[in-house]
Order: sequence, then C-alpha cells, then structure tokens
Amino acid sequence: MSGMSGGDGSEVVHPVGLRLRGRTVLVVGGGQAAHRQVAGLLAAGAVVTVVSPRVTPALEALAAAPGPLTWQRRRYEPGDLDGAWFAVAATDDSAVNREVSQGAERRRIFCARVDDHAASSAWTPAVGRLGDLVVAVHESAMPGRAALVRDAVLAGLTDGSIADGARSPVGTGTGCVTLVGGGPGDPGLITVRGHQALALADVVVADHLAPQSLLASLSSRVELIDASKLPRGRSMAQEQINALLVEHALAGRRVVRLKGGDPFVFGRGMEEFQACLAAGVPVEVVPGVTSAIAVPALAGIPVTHRGMTHEFVVVSGHLPPGHPDSLVDWASIGRLRGTVVVLMGVDTAPAIAAALIEHGRAPETPAAVVSDGSTVTQRTIRTTLADLPRTMTDEGIRPPAVWVVGDVVRLPLPRG
Repeated sequence: MSGMSGGDGSEVVHPVGLRLRGRTVLVVGGGQAAHRQVAGLLAAGAVVTVVSPRVTPALEALAAAPGPLTWQRRRYEPGDLDGAWFAVAATDDSAVNREVSQGAERRRIFCARVDDHAASSAWTPAVGRLGDLVVAVHESAMPGRAALVRDAVLAGLTDGSIADGARSPVGTGTGCVTLVGGGPGDPGLITVRGHQALALADVVVADHLAPQSLLASLSSRVELIDASKLPRGRSMAQEQINALLVEHALAGRRVVRLKGGDPFVFGRGMEEFQACLAAGVPVEVVPGVTSAIAVPALAGIPVTHRGMTHEFVVVSGHLPPGHPDSLVDWASIGRLRGTVVVLMGVDTAPAIAAALIEHGRAPETPAAVVSDGSTVTQRTIRTTLADLPRTMTDEGIRPPAVWVVGDVVRLPLPRG
C-alpha cells in the first residue's frame, strides 16, 4: 500500500465512516480475529459472507441462524470478491491474506488485513458505541494505544466528564423520562446505559434503594427529588411520582427515575411507563440487575444449579399469606421443588415460612437470608425454613434483605 507519511514518518489516513447497512462485505478467515471483525460488521448492518474451511463455534452459530451472515465452508477463491463493498483478510496464512488484499486492490475494494497493518488499504479503528454515538480511534503505529484512547473517551462520555452535545438546555426542546434500574446497591453494578442517562439528566427522581453514591456524583445543576418508599414509614405516593416525572418532562427536561434493582421487578416501573405514555412523554426503560438474582449470587448462592433445580420463582413478600389483597398462590409455590426467592419479606417471613411448610415444603429445607446485598455491610445467615423466623429475629435482620429457600443454599462456597 502506498500513501503519504506524516512528519514523524507515520502514515496519514483519512478517517471515514462506512455506511455498510445492506451492503456485502467479504471476510476471509474463521478464527478469533475474523470473529471480532464479523461482530463489528454485523453491528453496522452489513451483509457478511465468511469464507473459511473452519470457523469458531460462535460464528457457526451465527451462520446457522437466519440473518445477514453466510458461511462458505471452503478456501478463498478470487471470485469471492465480486460484489463486495469492503473486504477483510483475517486468516492465519499471510499468503492467503496477501492474495485477498491484492485481489481487492485490483478491484478497487478497500481491504483490511489483520496480520499486516502497513499492507492494508483500510484500517479498522478501535470502535466503541454509546447509544447512537460511535467513537472510532485510528493509530498508525500502536493499535493498542487506540483502544486505550477509545476506552478513555467512552468512560468520559459515560460519567459525564466529556460532554456529547446531546443535552438540550433546561426548559427547551423535548423532555423525556428514562426509567433506570440501579441494581442491588453497589454503584459498580449499574449498567453503562444507566450511568450515561444519569450523566445527561436535568432531574433525578430517586428512591432510597438506588445506589446512593451515584447521587453524590451528580452535577450541582441537577435537581434531585427524593421519592423514597420506606417500609412501614414515610413514603411518596406513586401518583405524585408519576406526576413529577410528567411535569418535568413536559417542561423540556431530561428526567431519570433511578430505582433500586430492576424497575420492572416489583418496582412499579410499568405504572410510571404508562403515565408517561398517557401524557405523550417519550420514555425509555433501562433494565437493572435485579436483587432477586444478584444478591443471592453475591452471597455465593445460585438460584439454579445443574442437576439440582430446574426452576426458581421470585415472590413479593410485602403481603402475608391470607391477606385479602395478596395475589400469590402460596399452595402452588409450596409444592415447587426448585428455589424460592422472597423480596420485601422481612416482617412477613414467619407467615410465609409457615405457609410453605403447610403446603409441602420440608421444614429442614435449607434457607438463607442476605441483608444489605452488594454493600460493605452485606451479611449472609444460613438456616432452615423452619428456623428462618427465629433466625431473622435473633440476628436483627432489617430491610433491605433477600431470603432464599432451596437446596442451592447448601452448595459449598469455593475455597480461596
């Protein structure tokens, strides 16, 4: 490949963005290098043909499914380039890669060689994506350096230290609401998309189970509204929360409703979603890591385990069995053989445990309580279903806590 050089001898490139949606791209090779290239091309909407006698299991699965990827199980032939808009030479044979790139050069098709940066007519940048924003970094001499720069830019866009120009001035433009699941409490367990939404927010409506340290990192210009619902204590009415979300969004603000866990797992997220839709407010849901699975996992308790359980059920324990407003079929749950995970069930634990035993669960079934999951004060107490109420009283368990019933509780923890 010929080209101009910079003053330091490095190659000067003209960075462009290829719009490959619906266009044919040829990838020659089926190993890990080809796999990485194919993943990016499919994300760009390209119609990809892979030519290789063998491919990775992941590529084989992608090719077997209906979609824009076709696998030609054979060696490369010169005619494979016909009709391609772009080509990638990604075999472990430099002679084959050279043949592909030279054939592409004759056809005036840009080609990236994964084994020879200097011999490529096109360089694949280090790429990162945040929503509809694509960050691409080229580096002529040290491709690894490009990845470091890309990651730094993405981190800055995520935490808000780099502005992306997406925010409209407060009170202008079209407002919106983003329902963000903050995860079980550890701020590191919020999703990247959730973190980005917080960085762009004008108003944050948060509850007490949301990761509190994330609130401390908000800009001073962000209006913070406390919408906590304390167990048997102070609580903002759901109708008031709905009204606040709609009011601020209609005023042109970007509103984030930050909740603990996942907004659609006992989080009333759907009520807020429906309120926004009814008012004509654009609304997005950012799922969170639900405490029902994450908290037991952090305590070394899987909700399923091969050869032990093939099902698990998550139950809200905020109402005891027999309560006229309860929608839980405790008789059916008592007959299950798998794992039962109870959220919001500290005060109702005695009644729930008794109901499970009454309807068929053995009193000696292992049980565990995990309080303050994912935080520095996390505690795990193992007991049995019959002894669960007494154990929780003796240990002074208070919300937030998750408790688990099932044979998975007795699985030994790995020794470090």
